[in-house]
Amino acid sequence: MSEKYDIDLLNRLYNMAKNGENESFGDFEKDVILPLKGTDKDSLPEKEKKKYIKTGEKIFKKGGFAVITMAGGQGTRLGHDGPKGTYDIGLPSHISLFEIQALKIKEASEKYGCIIPWYIMTSEENNDRSVSFFEEHGYFGLNREDVFFFTQCMLPMVHHNGEIVYDRPGHVKEGADGHGGIFKAVVKSGALKNMKKRNIKWVYVGGIDNVLAYLCDPLFVGYTQSKKCLIGSKTLIKRDPGEKVGVFCTVNGHPHVIEYTELPEKEAAMTDENGELLFSDAHILCNLFNIDIFEKMADERSGIPYHVADKKVVCEDENGEKTECKAYKFELFMFDAFRFFNDIALLRIKREDEFAPVKNKEGEDSPESARKMYLDWENRRHR
Repeated sequence: MSEKYDIDLLNRLYNMAKNGENESFGDFEKDVILPLKGTDKDSLPEKEKKKYIKTGEKIFKKGGFAVITMAGGQGTRLGHDGPKGTYDIGLPSHISLFEIQALKIKEASEKYGCIIPWYIMTSEENNDRSVSFFEEHGYFGLNREDVFFFTQCMLPMVHHNGEIVYDRPGHVKEGADGHGGIFKAVVKSGALKNMKKRNIKWVYVGGIDNVLAYLCDPLFVGYTQSKKCLIGSKTLIKRDPGEKVGVFCTVNGHPHVIEYTELPEKEAAMTDENGELLFSDAHILCNLFNIDIFEKMADERSGIPYHVADKKVVCEDENGEKTECKAYKFELFMFDAFRFFNDIALLRIKREDEFAPVKNKEGEDSPESARKMYLDWENRRHR
């Protein structure tokens, strides 16, 4: 095990968890934390929009753009047996979450006369089934050589007493290192090398579960490059103070996102002179990165902080007896990379146009709500 895992890192993270600490950045008592607002996409003057779109289209046509989709999860919460990307939300076409995104990439590639390579981050648990699904469906009309699968990095879970968790004899219980592990995974897997070979300049990174994600948005790419930023992010206005999304802010002058679990209720409910939430712009995991970001953020010395989560896990002893215990899981958050830069291009979008996640089996952010939003979007699109 010592050859596979960084024991010094695990010891540091365990001591951090034991002391009730997080390596998070941003403390309302110690730091200067101010809200950070996005530029409303619809309010941009037409002349500016055209300029940004033209810039983005030029990058597309030169083959300088790629998409990364994070698809490491299973569809367990949805009652689905398989990778989440293979889930059917019940559209009349019965296409999967994977195919929804594949069609968007194919459409953009044809529109701009270019190849838009697709990099899909899976997990050790679901990689084989994800690849098989693509093979069974002929890669949804995309060229096989333009779809690159790679797996996310994992870390052992640790008991409260400091021992490594084994979920069965001889088998370490691992947890994914969070969406912030994307940087290391892209470098380690060879995906970055592949991107450089293709002369990719900009990479959109998003999750598999947002059925309305605008993966190949030339305005967003052009806007971010025109602002001379290395990072761009799409935002939307929170529904209410309690919505479970991180919010954009600046911490001591640097862009950052504070997770909803770390934003005090008082600050979450604060309003401005117009009665709007002060910390209003939500991070929705629709990010754009200059390719140079990946190598820098993959370096352990970059300082992206780990966050601790207390999870319930099931362990099995040599006699097959199962017990439930609590263990620490360690995660990196993608947005913690933002604070290493002086600026970020934030583009505020409408929820009904670009954000319909599938997270819960029923109710809000469910297959039913996402299906309705997707069909409404399609109707508007074809008017």
